Amino acid sequence: MELGLVGLGRMGGNMAERLLERGHRIVGYARSAANRKHLSDLGGEAAASLEDLVAALHPPRAVWVMVPAGAATEEVINTLAGLLTPGDTIVDGGNSNYRDSLRRAAALAERQLHFVDAGTSGGIWGLQEGYCLMVGGPQEAVARLEPVFRDLAPEGGYLHVGPTGAGHFVKMVHNGIEYGLLQAYGEGFEILKESRFNLDLGAIARLWLHGSVVRSWLLELLSDVYESNPDLQGIAGYVEDSGEGRWTVAEALEENVPAPVITLSLLARLASRQPESYSAKVIAALRHEFGGHAIKGE
Repeated sequence: MELGLVGLGRMGGNMAERLLERGHRIVGYARSAANRKHLSDLGGEAAASLEDLVAALHPPRAVWVMVPAGAATEEVINTLAGLLTPGDTIVDGGNSNYRDSLRRAAALAERQLHFVDAGTSGGIWGLQEGYCLMVGGPQEAVARLEPVFRDLAPEGGYLHVGPTGAGHFVKMVHNGIEYGLLQAYGEGFEILKESRFNLDLGAIARLWLHGSVVRSWLLELLSDVYESNPDLQGIAGYVEDSGEGRWTVAEALEENVPAPVITLSLLARLASRQPESYSAKVIAALRHEFGGHAIKGE
């Protein structure tokens, strides 16, 4: 089928390539001239502007937005809303907050435009492996786009999870779980590294890929990391968060759901970004005051 795609970076560019390989017509736009040229080289049609992209599509149009969540997504959706016509559909495949998706869907409905929120997982491996798609939105709009969803996903990797907002909600929780998994692997391998046994961490990671209950794709990726960089040289222990973990924790608090693992994994990321812990200084000072415990100078 025919699809407009806004954003041709690491994710959007690979998605365009996967769809082109499966016979879809892709009209794409990106601010980067290099990314537009790459799409043309793959057999897609590069548009010079959002106006040109919309003009190149046949009603009822479908435009997939694959740009960073937040201000960039807001700007693109608002611009598209003024260019599209009733019956057209906007798909947001970024990591938007599901509450923003509910708001955007309501605003677009006033223009008789459909909105579909597609939580997308797969990263840079999606081109070869396919993308896991968690899709929310009205049945009519989702059903019309199913050929795209099914060709982007591996077998069993697409699901219409519910109404508008449900797709991004499920992706939010998915990423919260990811925080906990990554933290558990990180802590476990640090315990192994600091033990008395001088263990081969890469060999253990490879071992656990065979029959172990903790085997996973993340562990497979860690095994690859140890293969190429056994001592993790050049990698600072500084871990960013992109928002979904915070949103998951906030949702857990609102719903009175105890989520200690995800919450602590988020806090561990914050701690990783501190060159010096002020709270630890306070504790050290207090221990010295009440117990005479030694203080280490800076």
